Amino acid sequence: MNENILGLIAGALTSIASLPQVIKVFKTKNTDDLSALMLIILILGLSLWVWYGFKKDELPIILSNAFAAILNLILLFCKLSFKK
Repeated sequence: MNENILGLIAGALTSIASLPQVIKVFKTKNTDDLSALMLIILILGLSLWVWYGFKKDELPIILSNAFAAILNLILLFCKLSFKK
């Protein structure tokens, strides 16, 4: 199997892991169980992976981590917006 395809599949699976949480948060408007600090650290790490992907010219790393960063930015925005 082509390693870029393998990287895209692996990246897609790990990136969409946050999608059910985003959907749940939008439905319930409840973010009590989400840690803002964890989201911030995760977003910083994912952003560094995107930067690394650009440095290495690796599209699977760039796409998967950028998508995951966007999902987690949405969760952080919800965490800050849906406060009671």
